[in-house]
Amino acid sequence: MADRQRTPDILRGMRVPPESLATAPPARRDGVRLLVGRQGAGEVAHHSFRELPGLLRAGDVLVVNTSRTLPAAVDGELGGEPVVAHFSTRRDDGRWVVEVRDPDGRGSTVRRAGGPAGAVVRLAGGGHLVLDEPLDPRADRLWVASPSMADPVRHLHRHGRPIRYAYTERDQPLAAHQTVFATAAPDGLGSAEMPSAGRPFTAPLVTELVSRGVQIAPIVLHTGVASAEAYEPPYAEPYTVPAATAWQVNAARAAGGRVVAVGTTAVRALESAADRRGVVHPARGWTELVITPERGVRAVDGLLTGLHEPEASHLLMLRAVSGDALLERVYAEALRHRYRWHEFGDVNLLLP
Repeated sequence: MADRQRTPDILRGMRVPPESLATAPPARRDGVRLLVGRQGAGEVAHHSFRELPGLLRAGDVLVVNTSRTLPAAVDGELGGEPVVAHFSTRRDDGRWVVEVRDPDGRGSTVRRAGGPAGAVVRLAGGGHLVLDEPLDPRADRLWVASPSMADPVRHLHRHGRPIRYAYTERDQPLAAHQTVFATAAPDGLGSAEMPSAGRPFTAPLVTELVSRGVQIAPIVLHTGVASAEAYEPPYAEPYTVPAATAWQVNAARAAGGRVVAVGTTAVRALESAADRRGVVHPARGWTELVITPERGVRAVDGLLTGLHEPEASHLLMLRAVSGDALLERVYAEALRHRYRWHEFGDVNLLLP
């Protein structure tokens, strides 16, 4: 992508050691660490996640993604070889964006070349996918496919399992991939992967936040499969910003409160619904917005997020929220103190 050179500059040479990868969920959801960076003061501080209510103020708004995680990985066969199909996103024409991967023999998968066009992936439980065309003609990882099943989501719930990557030690039940905010969508759709920044929240912690005057505002963004390729930008995803959330955010900012997005998906949805002045409007549709330091953020003041690989395109968004200097300090502290990366790991709160 065009940002290939810009993305890693501030974290040049950073490598996450294997022992810093979270291989399984913690014993308690809220038992993770919280690394807090404050842009104004240039400070970085270490906390436990359970201290979050004390780090926010009455009048602040947490914007959370209520999309549920789907059991989006289904075993299959392509050309006589075993494969795993990752169902990423349902398009308006009923076709799905999918990623077909090879089993690695240890319960996870590895990348395989996509296609060819017209190839048929036969799925566990019956039914198949026809690979129609690559999502991006310049790449071969993601394909637009026609499913034979009348209800692919039902097929996923019967025959699928949560997507798993090689750094995890074993499959986890679907419940381990849901956040406390997850809500069933009327059409049954959800995310291919968990909106993981919300995972450490528990019902008691949400209650404490609300009792202290921190508001919770929902959005929906059904996130697709994560990029397995360095610098790959996010592609179009469906999102909804309800009228009540738009009102909460605008009212909070007008009163001096801070809008803190829980996860990069919440940032993408909220910024897609914001006008040039940062006023958020009710919105629903597809977003192709890529947030860069040059574009900046208009409606979001802070971000609660996991820790990302140095090649991840998400870092462009984090730079837009925090600035380069603070982000460098935060990641240096995370490495020095052995914070844990990925969906079951520790989290990072970036504040103005």
